Amino acid sequence: MALLHDLIQQIDDPALRERILQETDKLVKQKKFGLVFEEHLPECTPLYDVPIRVGSKVALKTGYVSDIYTVIKIEDGEVLCDRRETHEKKTFHLDELVEVAEFGEPIYPTLKLLDTVENAPDSDLWHILIEADNYHALQLLEYLYAEKVDCIYIDPPYNTGAKDWKYNNDYVDSSDAYRHSKWLSMMEKRLKIAKKLLNPKDSVLIVTIDEKEYLHLGCLLEELFPEANMQMISSVINPYGTQRLNEFSRNDEYIFFLMFGKSHPAGVVSGEEPSNQTYWKTFRRGDLASRRGQPKGGRAQFYPIYVDKKSNRIVKIGDPIAPEVDRQSVPEIEGCYTIFPLRDDGTEMNWCTRKESAEELLRQGYIKAGRYNENTEQKCPISYLRSGTVGDIKDGKLVVDGYDKDGSIIAHYVTAKEQMPQTNWRIKEHSARDYGTNLIRSIFIEKRFIFPKSLYAVRDCIDLFVRNKPDALVLDFFAGSGTTLHAVNLLNAKDNGNRRCIMVTNNEVSADEAKNMNEQGLKPGDLKWDAVGIARYVTWPRTICSIEGHDVNGKALKGKYLELEVPMADGFKTNAAFFKLAFLDKTSVALGRQFKELLPVFWMKGGAIGGCPSIKSDKLPEMLILPVNKMAILIDEIFYFEFDETLRQYPEINTIFIVTDSEVAYRTMIRTYDGKDCYQLYRDYLDNFRINTGR
Repeated sequence: MALLHDLIQQIDDPALRERILQETDKLVKQKKFGLVFEEHLPECTPLYDVPIRVGSKVALKTGYVSDIYTVIKIEDGEVLCDRRETHEKKTFHLDELVEVAEFGEPIYPTLKLLDTVENAPDSDLWHILIEADNYHALQLLEYLYAEKVDCIYIDPPYNTGAKDWKYNNDYVDSSDAYRHSKWLSMMEKRLKIAKKLLNPKDSVLIVTIDEKEYLHLGCLLEELFPEANMQMISSVINPYGTQRLNEFSRNDEYIFFLMFGKSHPAGVVSGEEPSNQTYWKTFRRGDLASRRGQPKGGRAQFYPIYVDKKSNRIVKIGDPIAPEVDRQSVPEIEGCYTIFPLRDDGTEMNWCTRKESAEELLRQGYIKAGRYNENTEQKCPISYLRSGTVGDIKDGKLVVDGYDKDGSIIAHYVTAKEQMPQTNWRIKEHSARDYGTNLIRSIFIEKRFIFPKSLYAVRDCIDLFVRNKPDALVLDFFAGSGTTLHAVNLLNAKDNGNRRCIMVTNNEVSADEAKNMNEQGLKPGDLKWDAVGIARYVTWPRTICSIEGHDVNGKALKGKYLELEVPMADGFKTNAAFFKLAFLDKTSVALGRQFKELLPVFWMKGGAIGGCPSIKSDKLPEMLILPVNKMAILIDEIFYFEFDETLRQYPEINTIFIVTDSEVAYRTMIRTYDGKDCYQLYRDYLDNFRINTGR
């Protein structure tokens, strides 16, 4: 193109030169240079919750969603339709049809709460799972979090030719001549919106892929994100190899990292990818020769450790008690757990040091308590730094970064120096079979999802970019089994972070399951059908089980998370909400008739702080003051002065919504709210989605 422009500039006739330049620019905008692929018809989305009316665009639930009909007449459950392509008139039963949204049309989305899991009532942190076609969900997220996302991690369908993804509600298989261009069309639409979500000053986009599409994807990413610093990593995810007839056995995949602004990977310990060296060791002796009362253990190393119930901080090291004294006779401290060194079978052991040494460890932050677990004999695991580790601190090998809320140190190991990660990863914890498939199986018992990512592979990718961002916002709009949220919880558990994860996944069922249910007369949208879709059958159950620490049958999960030395049965002290994307009538929104339906959207725009509020009454209040959610909404502008007076009592409120049709009135009402995020309803919402016609 540069050469072509140079040649055009040599044309003497200015009018002709300008005309040719204009036509050349048109060609460039049509993207016939660079990565060239067929621009397929826009995708369509079935809207199962939207009522069908005369004039609606509909499709058969069991047919192609792009085979669109227009409703002419509805009478006694019978629907007369006109087929768009042929104008053939057909009559269907109402329950055979679903309303369809075509991409590019203005949409007015909202969120319908389906379920919640709350394992930290005192925490403001709420993760989000949205059941939706991810394109429409991204449109909603653009309204909520434009340029506010710190990390996007996606594992899109790999387009292997198997029945692993659909385009316009039809599986794309290896015999499809347009297989690659359909995949690229699908990815391009979503990545364009993803670009608007990322913080241009400091964020990262992480995309995993295999050899089927990595070349096409790389070109597409370079074209859409020319400002990014892009690198590709080769990562071994299957050390055993996948055998293929007359082909190389594949054991790796590829990860694209696109870094924006000042974003860059955090350093890792020299010789390790990433560092998995831990300095905390169990404070309870392990060998039976060191149990209570035995000569090897000594008589001075069995004593109580008192842990505050609220802060989980060790507050006191008790006095040693003789072997013949019943530990139950030891006095308790109010508000504290009394912890003794006990094996899971109840055997009384000894601590690793005498009381005086333990007190010195406590003073320096070298001993700490883990999470309370009433299902174990000891109740709280106690960890400490061995003398060699303390020596590493003195020698500078273990660098103390700060102190945790419980007074214990936060540190990391270095050798000569920290180095940037390398571009070839061979990390055993990234094995998809060992730390993906087997982990999923421990939660579901049965096989519900194929090819899940290793929990630690996802964690390590994200950690490289949010390690120093304890309040990062992480998004995954190809959520699959829900590994990304699980990984974010691991990161938060490691450093007491407050990172929030938003996941989006559709509720597709497998091809075999769809065939079985069709034979039973079931259709998409039926309760039995939806119950086995990926969002409700895999992603959300995994979220609940991992947070609460049990499998789908309620039995405690076995094993520990690597590095944390924390039982999986402890779960995570966090919360999550499960929503389904729904759509509203524009006229009703403009008239303020659907405020209750939109309240979850406003909650998310306010940062999803605290549990999602709701209104039970049919009558709307004049205002909502929600200090727990750090947001407030003036519903009836007549009550502005009462609203303003009440708001002054809650300085912690950061997000304010004002319902008014007058721009002047809105500007007047927010003039004293400097430093707070203010929005005019419903104009702010409607204007955002009206521009969707241009996408």
